[in-house]
Amino acid sequence: MSFKKTNNLNSSTLIVVNEIKLLELKINALKKLLTEAAQYSKNFSDSAAIITEALKKNKTIFWCGNGGSAAESLHLAAELIGRFRRNRVPLPSVALNADIAALTCIANDFGYSQIFSRQLEGLGKKGDVLIVLSTSGKSENISNALIKAKELEIKSIAFLGKGGGEAKDLADISFIINSDETARIQEIHLFLGHLLCEIVEINLGFSE
Repeated sequence: MSFKKTNNLNSSTLIVVNEIKLLELKINALKKLLTEAAQYSKNFSDSAAIITEALKKNKTIFWCGNGGSAAESLHLAAELIGRFRRNRVPLPSVALNADIAALTCIANDFGYSQIFSRQLEGLGKKGDVLIVLSTSGKSENISNALIKAKELEIKSIAFLGKGGGEAKDLADISFIINSDETARIQEIHLFLGHLLCEIVEINLGFSE
């Protein structure tokens, strides 16, 4: 594959202008979504309270997601088991998409739809919390994890998008980002996840 080199100033200027317009467009889209997310202030407060109370009782916060949401689950789980803003004791936090051996074993022997629910059945206890991230809310393995959480009396929180899918009716608390653009949904999920971790640290007394 070869790329044609151009020294055309007008072409370069046009590319820069288009990039700036795209950047402005995406920033405005995020501003709109963040403003709309404010409608979930009660859900957010309730979620922080549920997680805080669970951690006070030494319960575990479980996370799961697929693809980019799997990466965000790993990231946010690490904010609790490691640290977010403050040096403090590690908080019990596990990403169910972290163990490649468990994932491939369960997917191979029981089906991909069971990769999270089976782990939750083995590891979860009454009083724990499950947080799922899904840009559509339609993934079967996410739905199954939420169903299993209810069976085990584990509270569930769902960060969703694109209408929320089946997951919105299975979770105890749902945040549905009003967008069909996967990247924007994930960016808002991460923002809300970070804010949740920060508030939980404060609630637990780990203040600066």
